[in-house]
Amino acid sequence: MKIVFFGDSITDAGRSRERDYVLSSYGYGYVNQCAAALLSENANGYQIVNRGISGNRVVDLYARIKADVWQETPDVLSILIGVNDVWHELSAKPNGVEVERFEKVYRMLLDDTKKVLPNTKIIICEPFFLRGTATEDPENPARYAHFCTVPKYAEAARRIANDYGLPFVALQAKMTEAAEKYGVAPILSDGVHPAVAGAAIIAKEWLKVFKKEIVKE
Repeated sequence: MKIVFFGDSITDAGRSRERDYVLSSYGYGYVNQCAAALLSENANGYQIVNRGISGNRVVDLYARIKADVWQETPDVLSILIGVNDVWHELSAKPNGVEVERFEKVYRMLLDDTKKVLPNTKIIICEPFFLRGTATEDPENPARYAHFCTVPKYAEAARRIANDYGLPFVALQAKMTEAAEKYGVAPILSDGVHPAVAGAAIIAKEWLKVFKKEIVKE
């Protein structure tokens, strides 16, 4: 079974671009932990491909889906996207993706993929954030207020999953719960990027959905 993980820096996690199916190609994040869990159960049963690229928004995924997903012909496609669609609006030259356009492009991406890869199973993951050095600025309260729109993107992702009948990996509540117990930094190092524990939470929730909805265990 070939699984392609598609997304931004949370998926990328410093992966090597040189060669697939080696340890460095998984990155240091949740894809690595998913690969470790699956391959430890069946070392010959899975091909894990990381196609995350740091900084990507949903429009970037749409632009590269032919090269990075369709040509891989995966059995399973997992998508985690959304936080950069919010974050990039805070740059010197704002280039975020409004939630209505986010949902429109996300649906286009799925419609096109279903036409090209009708047998590929798709998993949708929930975007998330916490208060942290990347998401808040004491001198600029509007920064955190802007990141508080991420749940709207999460709602759009959940709505899309429901409309298309796709498995959905809920993550925000798990991140919030863990941060309340341990603090933000051990979970999401800056409020966006997972530390080891945060990556483990994503992997744990993803694997539960994968085994229940895809493998049907």
